[in-house]
Amino acid sequence: MINKPSALPELLAPAGNFEKLRAALLYGADAVYLAGQNFGMRAAAGNFSPDELVSAVEYAHERGKKVYITINTMPRDAEYDALARFLTEVGCAAPDAIIAADLGVIALIRKTLPQIPIHVSTQASAVSAAVCEEYLRLGASRVVLARELSIAEIAELRRRVSRELELEVFVHGSMCVSWSGMCLLSEYFTGRDANHGCCAQVCRWDFKLYEIEEAKHPDQRYPATEDEYGTFVLSSKDLCMVEHLPELIEAGVSSLKIEGRMKSAYYAAAVTNAYRMALDGAAAGLPFNPAWKSEVESVSHREYSTGYFFDKPGLCTEPGYMCEKAYIATVDDFDPATMTATLIQRNKICAGDEAELLTPGKYGQPFKAECLYDMEGNAIPSAPHPLMKFRMVLPFAAKQGDIVRK
Repeated sequence: MINKPSALPELLAPAGNFEKLRAALLYGADAVYLAGQNFGMRAAAGNFSPDELVSAVEYAHERGKKVYITINTMPRDAEYDALARFLTEVGCAAPDAIIAADLGVIALIRKTLPQIPIHVSTQASAVSAAVCEEYLRLGASRVVLARELSIAEIAELRRRVSRELELEVFVHGSMCVSWSGMCLLSEYFTGRDANHGCCAQVCRWDFKLYEIEEAKHPDQRYPATEDEYGTFVLSSKDLCMVEHLPELIEAGVSSLKIEGRMKSAYYAAAVTNAYRMALDGAAAGLPFNPAWKSEVESVSHREYSTGYFFDKPGLCTEPGYMCEKAYIATVDDFDPATMTATLIQRNKICAGDEAELLTPGKYGQPFKAECLYDMEGNAIPSAPHPLMKFRMVLPFAAKQGDIVRK
């Protein structure tokens, strides 16, 4: 048993579009962060139109949850007129906070939308009590700390900073090899500015090191690769702190943030669900359940590490992503009388496949998909078509939003 914490931090999940927002909230997020169609650091995510921003906030508030809108790029002078117009749209949505990094942006938010709290983005690289206090003086209510801090440093920073300022940390997802994401490689190699939300993830490329014998063979290059996969000298391992939430709670953080607005709705559901169970377990004073770690391993990810919290994240030793489970379908409806679920297909499933049902607050429940049916009740050998509706008898009760995976 562990000591029960006096207060639980918020669980904050990514919402790259409305589907991901619904998944994150259904599977246990206290709040979500998302972006409009401009000025967010994930420009390639689905993101939200002005009307969708309003709908997203209404949807979350109806469920007692919060929405934070990111405006965390570093705009040039020529962009400020458009930024002012965008802030008007954000004001109409009335989010619970705006996440910003640039001091000019923060000043404009305070002038234009003084009623909306400001959270300082991790892009601002806050690593000291002094800088946190200055952001508090400038009107911020929360600082998202730089990812390069250890737990011991965070605990000391919390001790030194005024209690009215909340502290947030990332606990899961992709790590950037550059300091707090302030990278120039993408723009240099591809013309896509990472600090305007267009990162090409150059750090994930398969780089090769070469030795050159300048005197004898100036044009001859000899590869010096790390292993048979290549040399990943810039690709950082992913962050996973699901086993260490009690330590973060003890350090005094107010919010635990999951990275991943570019990732799938399944990722938003499964990872949020795992952290919700782990956080509630910590609240109950329970020991860590290895099944919670298995859940975060079920999504597409790189090798995991604990980031800078205890040591250093390290670099990937294998190429690409690992994934233990495939997202098969989402439950659209369930008839308890016949135990029949109507599902919306995401990936192919065949009759006889081994599968699992993922439902909020539980880890995967295994079963065998004995028979599949079309919407007219005819038996079918498989459900091969994207977004097709089909039916399946389940051994467990289910509800809308539950996930079938294999």
